[in-house]
Amino acid sequence: MQELQSLRAFVTVAQEGSVSRAAERLHLTQPAVSLKLKLFQESLGLTLFQRHPKGLSLTEDGQALLPAAEKALAAVATFEQNARTLHSTLRGRLKIGTIVDPEFVRLGAFLHRLVERAPQLETELHHGMSGTVLEWVRRGELDVGFFLSPPGEGPDLPGIAHRELTHFHYHVIAPAGWGSRLAGADWSRLATLPWITTPENSAHHRLLHGVLDPLGIVPRGVAQVDQEACMLDLVRAGVGLSLARDALAMAERQERGLTVAEGVRLPCALSFIWQRDRGEETVIAEALEVLSRVWGTPE
Repeated sequence: MQELQSLRAFVTVAQEGSVSRAAERLHLTQPAVSLKLKLFQESLGLTLFQRHPKGLSLTEDGQALLPAAEKALAAVATFEQNARTLHSTLRGRLKIGTIVDPEFVRLGAFLHRLVERAPQLETELHHGMSGTVLEWVRRGELDVGFFLSPPGEGPDLPGIAHRELTHFHYHVIAPAGWGSRLAGADWSRLATLPWITTPENSAHHRLLHGVLDPLGIVPRGVAQVDQEACMLDLVRAGVGLSLARDALAMAERQERGLTVAEGVRLPCALSFIWQRDRGEETVIAEALEVLSRVWGTPE
């Protein structure tokens, strides 16, 4: 450290040509700077400055050493800057629970921005149903995750915080050619038709039973699946009805001729969830900041 201070005194006096001006830049007294120069020259066994009426000038030895001294100080400054950067660099691992398809939750955009802002942060993805992701977050097996629920409700668990990202609707879809069977049907009539159901921890199950349970009716399930792709295959094959998101339902009607029940839809919200008491953790706070930039406010 003393050698670095002496080197800095040498370079500053050489640049200023004056001990007094160098002392001002270094925030030291003139005697302190003069002593550092004296000890520095003695340690090298060289005379680096010569005095003249207007101040100090470098000797030939001083001129020869100045470029190397300046490079050494620049290297030290770079080293210190890198060290400071490491203090502010976000490290660690963020375990994220994903649901439905990556495009719908804007997973690609989210991860792209996250990696840009925190290149040292490692992410780990776990795909599951909405309720499964909620349970993983509750148990601390995941840090954050996506979740589906009716707008304004969020996860019904204490200690779990959520942020709604967007609102949309689920539609009832049916095989091609079922238009007459769905015409004018209300929920009571729809429940009597064959349904492709999903497990209790899925958003489909919670949404469907949320509207049917108060009516005291149960859908006539003929098959149960836990993946959206499998559900769509069964609807296309003519097995029965199911729920599908806005864009998905319209695409299936347009591209494959599936039937969409008119005037029947269920509102839903996509949310981001985390343990409330972990919201101030650096990696989670960073994820929430990036999420805000990707999604903005609920649509």
